[in-house]
Amino acid sequence: MEKDLQYRTKQFSLGIVSFYAGLPKGEIFYTLGKQLLRCGTSVGANTRAAYRGRSTKEFIAKMGIVIEEADESIFWLELLESQDNINKEQVLTLKQEANELVSIFVSIVKKSRA
Repeated sequence: MEKDLQYRTKQFSLGIVSFYAGLPKGEIFYTLGKQLLRCGTSVGANTRAAYRGRSTKEFIAKMGIVIEEADESIFWLELLESQDNINKEQVLTLKQEANELVSIFVSIVKKSRA
């Protein structure tokens, strides 16, 4: 499962990069897109770091960051979704994946604390 989640979050990060690359030009898209790019790619990076953790406490802390970054990605996607000239289908796909990742990682953290 660990490798599956690392792969899945890497794919999510790549999806964010692809979406960012296709954003229209303009200050609003640049600003919102950069925020999304930062937190969206952090999901994959922190998942990878979590599984390299030295302790359960460190693992849980990194997973908390993954949850926060995935949730923040949803926020920026929602803001971008409200703009014109946005690929709504791509936004929907990314939001759905981010929501699923949040659910998965919340479950993992709860089980790790038990």
